[in-house]
Amino acid sequence: MGYKVAIVGATGNVGREMLDILAERRFPADEVVPLASRRSQGVEVSYGDRTLKVKALEHYDFSDTDICLMSAGGAVSKEWSPKIAAQGCVVIDNSSAWRYDPDVPLVVPEVNADAVTGFAKKNIIANPNCSTAQLVVALKPLHDRATVKRVVVATYQSVSGAGKEAMDELFSQTRAVYGASTAEDPKKFTKRIAFNVIPHIDVFMDDGSTKEEWKMVQETKKILDSKIDLVATCARVPVFIGHSEAVHVEFEKPVSVDEARQVLGNAPGVLVIDKREDGGYITPFEAAGEDATYVSRIRVDPTIKNGLAFWCVSDNLRKGAALNTVQIAEVLVNRKLLQPKKKAA
Repeated sequence: MGYKVAIVGATGNVGREMLDILAERRFPADEVVPLASRRSQGVEVSYGDRTLKVKALEHYDFSDTDICLMSAGGAVSKEWSPKIAAQGCVVIDNSSAWRYDPDVPLVVPEVNADAVTGFAKKNIIANPNCSTAQLVVALKPLHDRATVKRVVVATYQSVSGAGKEAMDELFSQTRAVYGASTAEDPKKFTKRIAFNVIPHIDVFMDDGSTKEEWKMVQETKKILDSKIDLVATCARVPVFIGHSEAVHVEFEKPVSVDEARQVLGNAPGVLVIDKREDGGYITPFEAAGEDATYVSRIRVDPTIKNGLAFWCVSDNLRKGAALNTVQIAEVLVNRKLLQPKKKAA
């Protein structure tokens, strides 16, 4: 018997990716139910070679549903995840609503799959921030080899991380520039995003960092190791899909470039494309639509003892969100931590 899976936020960028990935990876689902707000009721979405009609979250009974993939934002998750979990349905949430709750595991399967066993406390599992997910996938094998002490990371994050409206804003502003017309004032971003870089994602905090940067610090500590010191600068760039990161790492033990290439090359979820020649690296354009976290430009950081620097790229809608969520569900199934409910006759 297969599982019954619901996707909340099925009409959004990440929700549609979840549907695609469930089909691509042949997740053992007997039934998949797309859900959204009432205004999206009846909208059609694709699931493999099938077309499904979206149902309203407000009227849906989760009592016979096994897994809910939640991608409707923090406010919706705060309200609905406990209600859904109370009906015996495991919620895997893509928002920031539950990531920092000590009773909710924060999971990247290639990094800390064992943490998933803690889901029973609240029947909720959290998915990390998109920029954190790819970073810890790359850091994990290096941490196992030489122990990460400190990370300095600058992110170059695509507009899809801010939703469909952000992608539309980049498109319309770019079209206005090429058409020599006046672009509308920014709505999703604080400044024009077309042909620009904005060093500001999420709200500012008292210490001058942004919430996005704070998330990377806290989530890396929770997922990988609480002893790691990390500082981040997060910027939004005029790229539609794919986050890039320039990462500088200080280790407790020495690790050579060749050793780093070897351990990363053998690590799950990582692909090393690192040729010291023109084009011998991966950009967001090549990473879009792919599942891997790509690592390029591995080199010594000569400014510190036991230091390395590298370039890290991944599709933020997939590994940064939808793929990681489905992988968590696969861990539950493969480890037999969740049995499908018996359906009514």
